[in-house]
Amino acid sequence: MNDRKAPRNGRLNKSQRMQRKAFICTLGIILLLILLLGRFILFLIHREREPEPDEHIPVVELLKNVWIMEADEEGLLVFHEGEKERYPYGVISETPDNAREQIADITLTDGAVSDISLKTEKINGKILSADSQAIEVEGYGRLPLASDYKGYRIYSSLEMCTVSDLSFGYSFTDLVMENGEICGLLMVKEEAMEYIRVLIKTGDFGGMLHDSLVITADTDFTIQYGGYDDLKQETYAAGEEITIDLASPYFSSDRITISPNVLTGKIILGNVNRSQGIPGYRGRMELLKTADGIALVNEVLLEEYLYSVVPSEMPSSYPEEALKAQAVCARTYAYGHMIRAAYPEYGAHVDDSTSYQVYNNILEQESTTTAVKETYGQLLFTQEGGLAGTYYYSTSCGVGSDANVWKTQEAKTLNYLKAKSVNAEAVESEMIKETSADLQDAANKQADLGEQLKEEEAFDAFIRSKNASDFEVSEGWYRWTYQVNKVDTERMLTLLQSRYEANEDLVLTLEEGEFVSLPITELKTLTGLSIVKRGSGGIADELLIETGEHTYKVISEHNIRYVLNDGESKILRQDGSQVVSPSLLPSGFFILEPRMEKEIVSGYTLIGGGFGHGVGMSQNGARNMAGNGYTCEDILYYFYEDCTLQNIYQS
Repeated sequence: MNDRKAPRNGRLNKSQRMQRKAFICTLGIILLLILLLGRFILFLIHREREPEPDEHIPVVELLKNVWIMEADEEGLLVFHEGEKERYPYGVISETPDNAREQIADITLTDGAVSDISLKTEKINGKILSADSQAIEVEGYGRLPLASDYKGYRIYSSLEMCTVSDLSFGYSFTDLVMENGEICGLLMVKEEAMEYIRVLIKTGDFGGMLHDSLVITADTDFTIQYGGYDDLKQETYAAGEEITIDLASPYFSSDRITISPNVLTGKIILGNVNRSQGIPGYRGRMELLKTADGIALVNEVLLEEYLYSVVPSEMPSSYPEEALKAQAVCARTYAYGHMIRAAYPEYGAHVDDSTSYQVYNNILEQESTTTAVKETYGQLLFTQEGGLAGTYYYSTSCGVGSDANVWKTQEAKTLNYLKAKSVNAEAVESEMIKETSADLQDAANKQADLGEQLKEEEAFDAFIRSKNASDFEVSEGWYRWTYQVNKVDTERMLTLLQSRYEANEDLVLTLEEGEFVSLPITELKTLTGLSIVKRGSGGIADELLIETGEHTYKVISEHNIRYVLNDGESKILRQDGSQVVSPSLLPSGFFILEPRMEKEIVSGYTLIGGGFGHGVGMSQNGARNMAGNGYTCEDILYYFYEDCTLQNIYQS
């Protein structure tokens, strides 16, 4: 029998209440454990889903052959691809003490310097030639050029440079070596250069390379040949001839040097013909063996080079002040190519043909040699301090043009070359324009003439008339006519195709209302021929050729002069003389009158004036200015506006 008493009125006794509390507590603990277990499970699930952070991968960059400008405690200041860049040190094993002003490979890790490999092996010598593969250095031979080489001009302002900027015939550049290759160029100085290197072309300027050469001298001369570690030389008597071809034993190495034994001696080339006959050359000759023939380079003093250039470019009978102006123009032009050589593969600054300046085609003359000596070292500089482009031509029609005739990017910067009247009124107003308002107006009127003559009607009236005050009004080339009786469309097609191949942007075809560059395939029936645009001074700038099938536009005075020349018709000059013009019309200053037969162009007449491109100094204009009392400086400052003379050897 249970001795517990039943609860009164349904209430639990103390023992029951204790049991209930224990149950509730146990249940709460269980629930709490379940909750904690759930949270733990959720934590594990979340942990599995969330990826671990990526392991850091350092960014490594290698800067090859950079120039270290400065190395201090904080890092490096370098010149890289034309820009200054600063990098702090990272984790680096060792910082070289002599890193400043060196070429180096620099490793960057996360943008900080982690390694420096200096390149301190350097050589210096006279640069003889260079191409994309190697540089030839006197005393070392031909040294290979690394594909990733870098060049730096480290004097004056820091700039990048390339092999084309090297001064050939000079030792202004240190070459940085690595594993037998040139990995860096350091152009360390710029000095006045006295020697020019001229590539001598074959007889009658027929080609660049010679099959063989017959050489002597008017004094004893010495030939030097062989490798730099085994140089040999032989001496010959004056007048004794030697013949050298590619198979000659003298070519035990690729270069032979021939020098007169006295400074005033001349080397004579027996099988190189010029208008003077057999030419003699001052300075020394270098013969370079190539796969296609012998390159012949004459290294000569610039002033002595001009002795043979000026009489080839201007008649020695011209007045002294004109010859002096020509000497300055020739010297400035040549010096520009001494700074940047035309033939780096041969180590030559220029050649001796009309492609540059004609050299040694005419015998030296006392008058022209005197003009060179009296302008010794004088060059013409622009307001910005650079060498002026001293372009010149034979004869004006009374006005010149500007450099835009050549359709180059550089032409836009040559603002000192302007279309000007070539007459006494224009020169006088230019010289004293600041002293009088009336003269200023006259000068402005002359300056505006170049723009006025762009209009067809204005130029037509100008070229059909003569101005008595024009300096060249009496010259034969001042006015001329050219008459083509029958158009040769086959020849014109060939000429168009030739000019298109030379520059496809200057011979265009009309397609769907626009002129575009397309190969020229046919030219049959000629239905129209006209000048549709003129440049400054009235020079022909765009020629329209219309046919039954196509319409073509020929751009630039040179192309127009080329295409309209039929190769047979003669030029009739104003003095009545007739001149053969086989390939190029005398100038682009002309009007065009087509002759029509049943709506077909059967022929045409050109009424023109002047001889040459019309840019820069007119040589016959200079001649007449000098004859009227103007000085060399007057002539140069008129044709090359705002330019100044400086002596390169005295500055």
